[in-house]
Amino acid sequence: MQQEPTKQTDDLKSRTASTLKWNVIDRLSTQVLYAVTGIVLAWLLDAEDFGLVGAVLVFQAFASLLVDSGFSSALIQRKNPTQTDYSTVLWFNLGVAGVLYVILFICAPLIADCFGGDQLIIPLARVMFLTFILNASSIVQVNRLMKQMDVKPICIANCAGLLAGSVVGIWIAYRGGGAWAIVWQSIALSGIKSLVLWISQRWRPSLEFSFQSLRSYFKIGSRLMMTSFLNTLFLNIYSFFIGNRAGMSQLGYYTQADKWSKMGIMSMYQVLTTSFLPALSAVQDDKERFTRVAAKMNRFTSYLAFPAFLGLTAMATPIFHSLFGTKWDASILLFQILLLRGIFTVFIGYYNNVLLALGNARTIMWMEVLRDGVALAALAGTLPFISLSQPGDPVWGVSILLYGQLAASAVTWTATLWAVSRHTERSIGAYFRDMAPYALLSLVLAGGAWWIGTAIVNPYAALCAQIAVGLGGYLAVGYASGSTIQRDAISFVIRRPKK
Repeated sequence: MQQEPTKQTDDLKSRTASTLKWNVIDRLSTQVLYAVTGIVLAWLLDAEDFGLVGAVLVFQAFASLLVDSGFSSALIQRKNPTQTDYSTVLWFNLGVAGVLYVILFICAPLIADCFGGDQLIIPLARVMFLTFILNASSIVQVNRLMKQMDVKPICIANCAGLLAGSVVGIWIAYRGGGAWAIVWQSIALSGIKSLVLWISQRWRPSLEFSFQSLRSYFKIGSRLMMTSFLNTLFLNIYSFFIGNRAGMSQLGYYTQADKWSKMGIMSMYQVLTTSFLPALSAVQDDKERFTRVAAKMNRFTSYLAFPAFLGLTAMATPIFHSLFGTKWDASILLFQILLLRGIFTVFIGYYNNVLLALGNARTIMWMEVLRDGVALAALAGTLPFISLSQPGDPVWGVSILLYGQLAASAVTWTATLWAVSRHTERSIGAYFRDMAPYALLSLVLAGGAWWIGTAIVNPYAALCAQIAVGLGGYLAVGYASGSTIQRDAISFVIRRPKK
């Protein structure tokens, strides 16, 4: 009688392992391509070029959010979506994308007025906004593969898109195209990714649209959209105020810090979300098993997040000097603050997965309302300082703004942890005990890495020594203590999933 549950458990573990493995491969390969392109563009372009594109991205983020409308995440949460469900969501996404593009095309001059009236923003925006139409065409294809926990085709499509975007972006930058290099890089990336997914997958939409199907997803989808809207608002509102109050150069420094910090933060966030949400949803009806799986995922998140972000914070100066010389020194402190905030971002994302798998989209929405309320209070308190600068530090005021947001994220993390504890009937102390060993060990090793960075002048030598001490020490302690999570993490990467 125990054979079937054991078989189901092994199958779920195997599929989760395969998903994690390909998500890690996807993130590593795409981020390597993205990083190489970013390094080259950072040398070829100026801070103002990045600032101009950063201004456009503020509005693009909201348009992309409205295109998705939260229904894609609702599709993953539902156990057995139908062909009609998938087709309806695809046609809805494309329809919204077309309408929004027309509206934003017309409003491009108003967007330019928000950032000092720079007229170059108008054509940049009108071309860049094409990306959310291209992305809308691939949302359901990606969703279906995630639902099946088959991430390999997504990895291939991402790599193909990034490779094409890299070639296009670097060529245009080398020819003196300025901000256009980043715009056409984005167009090529989105277009090739969507094309590869449609060619490689057999699924095609039906020529049908069901309002009944759309309404069935509305409850969860609308709440997720509201949550995402508020989240997107406070991820992009900083760019708006920095560009509006401080100027394009300061926005360029912030954009660089934000871009490089997001490479780590969003990579981990996406890996854990796409890997954990389907697995949690699969056991949502078994309360005891769900709690057990969620606890293990909490430890796994701690094992990855604390050493990654604390380590990168300690190595920030050698990283920037190795990649860019001293050209982007003004971005270093901003990069470090954003990494520290990223720890809270990743854990909040994991907690939201737990709540979503249980169907508690309303709780997620209210937690987002709380987060944005606290963030808004912090923004209001630090906004008067945003345009301030000091000798040798043109973004001093921007760093004050980010310190306020770091504090706001800590408050939100505490509240979200409380909500997860209540819904899983597992104490907050238990969650803390999951995290504490990894947090304390990472703090000690990050402190040692930071000291090495101050003692060794050559940035390349310092970086190698920091990695050896930090990563080597972390793995050695995990091995010596017999860490089950470390063994699982390694096996997820190197073993062949069971058929």
